[in-house]
This record gives sequence, structure tokens and C-alpha cells, in this order.
Amino acid sequence: MPAITVPDITVVPRIPAVDRTSQVARPVKSITTSPRGFEGEGFPVRRAFAGVGLQDLDPFVHMDQMGEVEYAPGEAKGTPWHPHRGFETVTYMIDGIMDHGDSLGSKGSITDGDTQWMTAGSGILHIEAPPEHLVVSGGLFHGLQLWVNLPAADKMAQPRYQDLVSADTALATTSDGGALIRVVAGQVGHIHGPGATYTPITFSHTTVSAGASVELPWRQDFNALVYVLSGRGTVGADKRPIEAGQLAVFGPGDFIEFAAGRPVDGRTPDLDVVVLGGRPIKEPVAMYGPFVMNTKAELITAFEDYQAGRLGQVPAVHGAELRTTED
Repeated sequence: MPAITVPDITVVPRIPAVDRTSQVARPVKSITTSPRGFEGEGFPVRRAFAGVGLQDLDPFVHMDQMGEVEYAPGEAKGTPWHPHRGFETVTYMIDGIMDHGDSLGSKGSITDGDTQWMTAGSGILHIEAPPEHLVVSGGLFHGLQLWVNLPAADKMAQPRYQDLVSADTALATTSDGGALIRVVAGQVGHIHGPGATYTPITFSHTTVSAGASVELPWRQDFNALVYVLSGRGTVGADKRPIEAGQLAVFGPGDFIEFAAGRPVDGRTPDLDVVVLGGRPIKEPVAMYGPFVMNTKAELITAFEDYQAGRLGQVPAVHGAELRTTED
């Protein structure tokens, strides 16, 4: 179950129903199934955007669903030290805990419903690892990492962090109370999330009760993506079937719609989705590994800068315990 819930959804602000007489539903352009893989030191992921062209994803370039996995003692894994340049990483922990550190000396933890928004900008070295107690005891691990492109004018911006704890997340429901919407960044209806972005985007997580439907007003200048974390249901006015691990890309229009089907099993009675959208940057993208630039020459420079130590130095031996800023 997602960490951010409410005991009484009737007290949550409601997003008014869309006016279907004057607004146009966005059609579903495609539905793709994400392949499974492994990241870092071997933790399981689903590549949410695999098989989708960058023109439909812009301003996003990559997203992994991390888990959902129940680790046995000694199994939990993370990522070794690695560089980033030219984009932002958004790590959203649905359940579980992850420690992080970087070459600027920042350290901390994100857990149940927290979001770490890292602007890599001109370059940074980064590490993500499960805390020692999780490695020892095992436990649930489930989250997302989204990569948001930066426009050329901001690619060399100073690195920065936004640590958004779960309590900061803006909550809303639909007009009939059939869904809980968690807005991390951007705007859904009149509800604004706490995340600050270079490129206008919306990043939200919605849980739809079995049998309920959702209609969300959506900016016409934004693209629109719905990724299913768990459960099954339908998307679009023509109610195309969709299930866990699938991504729906919507065409132009005024609002998006999706609905939860019958429960898949006792653990996933609801439909859990991530709803994303942003204003396309419409610039060339040259992407390789941990770098997202505009040209091949800029990629070569990024690798050269990394190899020369100009993106920072690893402050500790990989595998050493990470301590939070409160320690």
C-alpha cells in the first residue's frame, strides 16, 4: 500500500468534474509494456518509457519503477557512485527507504512518500544505497526515478536539491471521492504540488478505488502520460485496457481520463498510476548513460570532465556507511 494515505478522503480538497460539453478528451495514442531489468548493483526495475519516442516523452527522458520487491535479509541493493549532467532526477519513494549522498557532501534519507529532486545541472557524483538496517533485516522497497530534461540554457546550472517530505505532498480527490491524488510538482486542477521545476511539468501519483473513474483537466501545451504501478483498468474515452507495467501516451485535448477495473488480487484492489505531463522543450537530445545533453560534442565533453574529476570527487570509499545530516 502506498505510504501516503488519508483516513477520511471526504475532507480532502476536490477537483471539480470537467465540462464534457465544452472540453475535449485526450485520445490514447499508444500503450506500451515496460520490460523488466536490473539497475545499479542488481535491484529490479521496470523501464517505464521503453519503446516510446522522445517526441512523445519530452520533457521527460527516462523513468524506472524500482521494485516493488520484498527483500530478504542481506538482499537489499543500491547503486554505486555515478555521475550526472544536463538533467534532473526525481526519486519518489512509495514504500521503503533509501540513503543518498553526493560529491558536494550532501547526505540524507528518503522514505515512505518522500521525494528527492536533484538538479544535476553542470555535474555531480551521486550514490543511492539501502540503509544498513534494511540490508540486515530485509523489507519492502518500492519507488520511482524519473529523469526530467533541462533546456540548453539551464544544462550547466548549479546542482541543487529539493527534499520534499511526504507531509509536503499536496492531496486532492475527484468530485465523487473515488481517487486519492498526490501532487508532487506542478498543478492538477487548482491543486499545486511543492516541487519547483525549470521546465513546467506535473508529476502526480493517483490511487483509484475499484470501479471508480477519474477525469483530470490537463494543460493543452503539456504532453500527458499515465503509467500503471499496480492493478488494472482502462484509459481514454474508448476505455482501452491497461495494467501494471504499462504506459499510456495521450494525444492533444483538454482532459485525460482513466478508471479502475475489478481487483486483480487481494493485495492490489485499486488502480495505482503515475500521471505525468510537461511542456515540451523541443530541442535536440543527445543522451548516453548518465548524461543528457543537446549534441554529441557535449556528451564527449561531459565524459572528459567526469574522467578528469571536474564533476567532483567521491568523498568516501564505496560501500561505507552513509550518515544523515542529523548524525
